[in-house]
Amino acid sequence: MIHKYKMNNYNIVLDVNGGAIHVVDDITYNILDLYKEKTLEEIKEVFHEYPAEKIEEAYREIQEMENENLLYSSADYMDSEDFKKRNPVLKAMCLHVVHDCNLKCEYCFASQGDFGGYKAYMTEEVGKKAIDYLISESGNRKNLEVDFFGGEPLMDFELVKTLVEYGNEKALEHNKQFRFTITTNGVLLDDEKIDYINKHMHNVVLSLDGRKEINDSMRKTVNDKGSYDLIVPKFQKLVEGRKNKYYYVRGTFTKKNLDFSEDVKHFKDLGFDLASIEPVVDSEYDDYAITEEDLEAIKKEYEKLAIEYAKDQVKGDPFKFFHFMVDLSQGPCIIKRVQGCGAGCEYVAVTPEGDIYPCHQFVGNEDFKLGNLLEETIEFPEEITKGFLNSHVFSKPSCENCWAKFYCSGGCHANAYNFNKDLQKPYELGCELQRKRTECAIMVEVSKMMEQANG
Repeated sequence: MIHKYKMNNYNIVLDVNGGAIHVVDDITYNILDLYKEKTLEEIKEVFHEYPAEKIEEAYREIQEMENENLLYSSADYMDSEDFKKRNPVLKAMCLHVVHDCNLKCEYCFASQGDFGGYKAYMTEEVGKKAIDYLISESGNRKNLEVDFFGGEPLMDFELVKTLVEYGNEKALEHNKQFRFTITTNGVLLDDEKIDYINKHMHNVVLSLDGRKEINDSMRKTVNDKGSYDLIVPKFQKLVEGRKNKYYYVRGTFTKKNLDFSEDVKHFKDLGFDLASIEPVVDSEYDDYAITEEDLEAIKKEYEKLAIEYAKDQVKGDPFKFFHFMVDLSQGPCIIKRVQGCGAGCEYVAVTPEGDIYPCHQFVGNEDFKLGNLLEETIEFPEEITKGFLNSHVFSKPSCENCWAKFYCSGGCHANAYNFNKDLQKPYELGCELQRKRTECAIMVEVSKMMEQANG
């Protein structure tokens, strides 16, 4: 299978299964439409406007690339021993230290922090049992990840610090290493918290939606004031102190700011070097929800952003847009490309009460509850874990002929279930946007490679 498209004056061809990227001339680009269906002589008749020798040359080049498995390569991942014998172990955990929040964002999937339930704070006992459980279920894996999440985790920062200290102690005992992340809206940041986060957190996710008027229309404080002026100076101070440590600013765009490229530029103007901005995922009945009628405008906006971004990347601009970062070497591993995030198998979320769910977006849905850390023995329901393990790009009918499947790994399980009540049926609107982002990301890498090739 191949996928070809035009963007930023490049004719780009992707070999879907192998991941090879080609930039071709117009003749080759056009011939590829008929290469598998017609003979060379028939192709010459169709494209009679091109010189016969040029068509023959392009045809031979396509043949050579096919023979070298650089085009039309086969998908043999299902035959991979790594895939056949995969026996995932737990490697990451989302710790919901608080089910409470000091913002009331309109689009919040967590219902302003309580996940549709009641406000709750994790106890030290539950937090330590979560760390112990992650270690015990991690097999021979050394590097483990914990994301302090909420609600807003800074609302119980003392527990966060206690669990970081406890985790590091236990890691030494068991020859493990923790990478801690904290996701915060920034309201409660102060100098002490900033210093601690920059010293102990491997990654920080900072929630901000872009321009002041955009952010403040959706991300309000409990007294209905905008949060922008309160949090931006704190984020800037935190980022300044992180030096070379990882972080990113994470925003959400809605129907109200389909010109979201301006928000990405605003992140850059604020001095942030790594940012993402996600399309809101919500019921079409909400006035800010993205619907099918918005798709073309969003795709054009992505392409507009990508072309400007590519120019800056070619010049060596340090700013990175998360959704336009792609590994053309076909990393990471086969299982990751096919299986995705590992929810319910390699990754789980733990609530303040100790309930375990496949990921943070399933929290509160009792049909997907895997167990509780306070139980004497924990044995995940096989029908749930197998459902996630067997939900991958080769099991989903709509992924079969999708050229982007090895870049999205079949999409978000939670979106599939929430919109279609079926893990095997991806959220199509999300798929459309993922395909466009992937085209943009590949084009950016092509721009950089062409610049290097041309000196």
